[in-house]
This record gives sequence, structure tokens and C-alpha cells, in this order.
Amino acid sequence: MFPVELRGTRAQTLMWAHEHEVEPAALQQLRNIAKLEWVYGVRVMPDVHLGKGATVGSVIAMKDAVAPAAVGVDIGCGMEAVRTSLTAADLPDNLHALRSRIEAAVPVGFAAHEDSVNVNRLNAEVSGHRASNTLRSGWDRFWKAFDSLDPAVQSRESKAHKQMGTLGGGNHFCEVCLDSEQRVWILLHSGSRNIGKELAERHMSVARALPHNHDLPDRDLAVFLSGTPEMDAYRRDLTWAQEYAARNRAVMLALVCKAVREEFAGREVLFDDTISCHHNYVAEEVIDGMSMLVTRKGAVRAGAGDLALIPGSMGTRSYVVRGKGNPASFQSASHGAGRRMSRNAAKRQFTVADLIAQTEGVESRKDAGVVDEIPAAYKDIDQVIAAQGDLVDVVATLRQVLCVKG
Repeated sequence: MFPVELRGTRAQTLMWAHEHEVEPAALQQLRNIAKLEWVYGVRVMPDVHLGKGATVGSVIAMKDAVAPAAVGVDIGCGMEAVRTSLTAADLPDNLHALRSRIEAAVPVGFAAHEDSVNVNRLNAEVSGHRASNTLRSGWDRFWKAFDSLDPAVQSRESKAHKQMGTLGGGNHFCEVCLDSEQRVWILLHSGSRNIGKELAERHMSVARALPHNHDLPDRDLAVFLSGTPEMDAYRRDLTWAQEYAARNRAVMLALVCKAVREEFAGREVLFDDTISCHHNYVAEEVIDGMSMLVTRKGAVRAGAGDLALIPGSMGTRSYVVRGKGNPASFQSASHGAGRRMSRNAAKRQFTVADLIAQTEGVESRKDAGVVDEIPAAYKDIDQVIAAQGDLVDVVATLRQVLCVKG
């Protein structure tokens, strides 16, 4: 029965996973985190696995402090989804043309748009798409704030413009899915692209050099303290990068919706309200009556009634969930299935033939470049969902039929 308490920690560390299911290096990371004097508590999700400095699948509440590694380098990484009016019966037997259209609309891997996306025109082209206000407003204010970011990234503004509305690589994806009622959904996963990574790495470097971080169990756990110029600078850049990530997903989703409409030009395609959530971010929250800085790295907020998205691997299934607001987890839940082996280990163990077999029925890349994303490299998403029955209710189960990866 979950949660279970991790032994040998200073700050209370509750886990929605059994110790024997977690690699020893990740358990040591959690113990290192819980030793930090600023940490009030740590909560560990069932998709937990080793990360850089801080563990993926961890929720950390700190008093007047924050560790950039507890957010991660892909600041604001998260999910976006929308249900369409299409059904499985509307889809052709072969989805390759639709995948090609989506890949033409949304640059993947290291690719970017040739110029920044004209958001006003995009809004007009997907008229009727009930996008979030993230897509429809605030762009001038957002881009003007670039001048206030760390001086080290000031030469990157043009690149940041061109990467707005791009997928990236690794475990980022765009999918077409079917729910149990055979309704078609669009689901995507991405973050703050190169600009978020550069800001994160810059501030991690600054944090390591601060005097109060000299005796840490892991230098990558360096923290910023409230009331210092270094913390103010990090929070400023972090907030901007989180917004970049949200806007990036909103633009991508609109581009994919436009591509879907073009592919089904002979019919009217409608879209419901979008569901969006970060899973690498910082928030100010009240825990046990105290104001805390809460980092979720590979975790989503699951407050009472909150809708969130928990994806599985390519070729399995994903979940739309509603949070129960469980205070024991700091109102959090997992962000996905979670890796059970490293990318290099997956490449050593599996072949393209294995990938083809494990993604049968899914229109997707099936080559050596994505073998590290093979479903067997991830934990069982159904077991991950079952382990957090006290944290979320399942609203919809989505089965992938098309997956775009970088």
C-alpha cells in the first residue's frame, strides 16, 4: 500500500514505488536531496528514475530555496492534448500521409522553422480551434522580456523565435490517439527547446559557485536562496522559460490541428478545449500551512479537479487523469511511464526488428535513430497508473495510432 517511507533520510521522503523497484543510484540521489537543510519534504512518483542531480519523478518542497537541478534542463517541459470531432472510422487505413503532413508542419529533432511562426495568421487558419489564451494573447509582452534574460543568451533570440513551435528530439513526441469511444485525440510532449536548456545550464553553473553550496553531497544539487540576486535572476529566467514551453506547445498544437484539417479537407473538423500541464517546473505553494517553493521534475500537479496528462511509451497507451488533491503527495502525480533503462542500454539490448514488433499498428519511425525510445525501455504504464490510484482518477485512456518523433 502506498506511500512507503524511504529510510535513511533527514527530510520525510514518501514514495509511490517500492525501494526494490528503483535503481540504487536513484535511491542515493533521493537521500542526497533529503539531506539538504532547506528541504521540507520529498515525494517520489511511481515513474521514478535516475536524473542529473535530482531524480526524475521527484517533488521537492523547499523553504526559501530552490535547486535548478530539481527542475531539470528542459524547463517547462510538459504535455498538451485536444480531443477532435473525428472518430476511428474517419481515419484511413494507412496513416503515413497524415504523419508526413504533421512532420512537414512541425520541425523535429534539431530542425527549426525558417522564420518565426506568424501566430496571428495561424490563429486565423485554425479558426474554431478552442486554443488556450497562451496562443491567443501576450506575445508582444513575452518577446519584449527577452532583453531582461541572462546576458549569456542574448545572442539566441533569433533561434528562440525560429524554434517556437518545434518538437525537438529524445522522448518528445506528437501523437494521434484513439480513446475508448474511438474519438481521435492529438497529444504532444515538448518543452522550452534550446533556450530553456541554455538558461538552465547557465544558472546551474552560477549556483555551484555559491559559498553555501560547497559542502553538498552532490554539487549538482546546488541551490539558490531567497532574497539573493542570484535567486531573483534564476526565478526571472525560469518563469520566462516556463512560459516559452507553454507557448511552444500551444503553437505546435495549432500547427498540428491545421495539418489535420488539411488532411481531412472534405469534412468539418472541430476541436475541444485543450488540456495542458508542465512537468518540469517551480511553483509557490502552501504545504502544511507554510509557503514553499515546490519543484516537480518529471511530475505533474494533481490538485483536486486538476486535469493532467500521463503518457506511456510509443506503442502503448497514455492517460488523461483528474487529480484528487492528495496532500500526502504534495498534490502531485507521475509525468509518464518513466524509463527502466538508459538510452545506451536500450540501444545495446534492442534492435530495429524489436522496435518494429513493439510498435506494430502504430504509424511511426521504425529505424535505428529511435530504438532508444522502444516501449520495452520504459516501465509498464498501466502499473504506474495503478500505483497512484490515491492520487488521480483516470478520465480517458488513449491508444496511439500515429507517433511523430525527432
